[in-house]
Amino acid sequence: MSDSAEAAIACIERFIEAFNALDHEALAGTLNFPHMRLANGKFAQIEDAAAYIELSRKGEPHLLDQGWHHTEVESIEVVQDGEDKVHVAMRILRCVEDGTPYLTFDTLWIATLVDDHWGIQFRSSYLR
Repeated sequence: MSDSAEAAIACIERFIEAFNALDHEALAGTLNFPHMRLANGKFAQIEDAAAYIELSRKGEPHLLDQGWHHTEVESIEVVQDGEDKVHVAMRILRCVEDGTPYLTFDTLWIATLVDDHWGIQFRSSYLR
């Protein structure tokens, strides 16, 4: 595996860890901006960390109302990688406290190297 692919996967692991901790600031630290997301037929562009943190905090109650306890990565595959950009396909599980998944979806993330920082810059998910 290339150094770029390893850096991208490490960034994704930090994202999942921060997501599970509901650490909105740490989540923002795993991204590069502007950050783009395509899900549920909607495209969102988040300009900076402060905007992402606000959006993430607003989404937390919805996540908890679903019975969410944690998220797991069921599968991860580096599809393409270069020196400053890596495409990663994943299957994500959202789980209740006992570890039972209640939602499974496929997603493609693009991690980029910007100003010596590896961060997730684009996410396209089949999240319903």
